Amino acid sequence: MNEKTGVEKLRILLPHWIEHNNSHIAEFVKWRQVVAEETGGKAPEKIDEAVTAMEKAGRALKEALEELGGGLEGHHHHKHN
Repeated sequence: MNEKTGVEKLRILLPHWIEHNNSHIAEFVKWRQVVAEETGGKAPEKIDEAVTAMEKAGRALKEALEELGGGLEGHHHHKHN
């Protein structure tokens, strides 16, 4: 039985984390628009800050995946319910 190394596991996990992160960003953007239309205040700005942070995290995860010799091609996203 061949046990996967940590690097092999990360090559599988990182694309999932990247896509999961991207789905959160899309939801944040959607709800930022809703809150901007329904309220005033700083909530939309704070959601924008969260989007920026998530985008930065996504870039870092992609760079980590590239460093480990992996890529996003061929990754099949599945939904969590």
